[in-house]
Amino acid sequence: MNTKASLASGQEPVVVTGIPRSGTSWVGKMLQASGELTYINEPLNPAHPPGRSPGVLRATVSSAYEYITPANEDGWLEPFGDTFRLRYHLGAELRRNRSPYDLARTAKYATSFLAGRLRGRRPLLDDPYAMLASEWLARRLGCRVVVLVRDPAAIVNSWKRLGWTTDLGELRNQPLLMRDWLEPFRGEIASAAASEDPAGRVGLLWRLLYLVVAEYEQRCPQLRVVRYEDLAGDPLVAFAGLYATLGLRFGERARRAILRSTTGNLGGRAHRWSLVRGGLSKTAYRPLDSRANLVAWRDTLSTQEVTRVRALTKSVAARWYSSEEPNRTVWEPAGR
Repeated sequence: MNTKASLASGQEPVVVTGIPRSGTSWVGKMLQASGELTYINEPLNPAHPPGRSPGVLRATVSSAYEYITPANEDGWLEPFGDTFRLRYHLGAELRRNRSPYDLARTAKYATSFLAGRLRGRRPLLDDPYAMLASEWLARRLGCRVVVLVRDPAAIVNSWKRLGWTTDLGELRNQPLLMRDWLEPFRGEIASAAASEDPAGRVGLLWRLLYLVVAEYEQRCPQLRVVRYEDLAGDPLVAFAGLYATLGLRFGERARRAILRSTTGNLGGRAHRWSLVRGGLSKTAYRPLDSRANLVAWRDTLSTQEVTRVRALTKSVAARWYSSEEPNRTVWEPAGR
């Protein structure tokens, strides 16, 4: 089945990905404000919810950050084709997930997929766990892919604040990923996984994921890396450019949504319910003061933690951020 060719012309799916806490939920919701997209939240997340929902994606998700290539696409091609055609598998979903929350979520997605098909909307996949599948999604399925990159110190701070950790075995246990990309780092991955240094583990995860993404960006024209700092620093201008890149109309509705999202209050929970077209949605998105949020991490990370993260990530971060000056605690975006 030639899935890419069978998708309707002008209906290229949009994919927004990037390491968790890089702003994918925010960007996804701001793109949804165009009124031209049907929002699909994290089908590659190995946790349920939002993942392991066969109504949305009828495939087996075994690991976080699934590495998908032509070499292992057989179990992914048809399921993603159905997802991007907005075909919801109601029977498969009800056979697996029947809690009250699952049933409400089932109704939401079945309705939004149907409405999206009837109104000719493009699918929008918001999924941090799609980073290592992003080139395949672009090349094989014709997706327009946005990969968000954010200062690794800000990522480490956000994970620390939420009490998150990372299982680097999710990378090490994928043979194709190790063979193609990460075998030179096997020892470093094992050492970090066994350490009591959570900042070091998250910093290493950042470096390894974006090491692969940097190569994807060079060789895949349908994939664009966008800095969170650019979007947060000048939201209206930056999102207008992103809308144009993705072939979306930047209208008044989108402008209002972006203004509301970038002038809210900091604080509160990381995940929240919001009312959107099609029903309730629970994502990491919440309104905030986007410019203040750019440097909020400096008040909570220690100098030692910042130094550790910078040392771990600088070889890859230099692609998108300028070299760190002595004794500085923040990178300025590199001129590009």
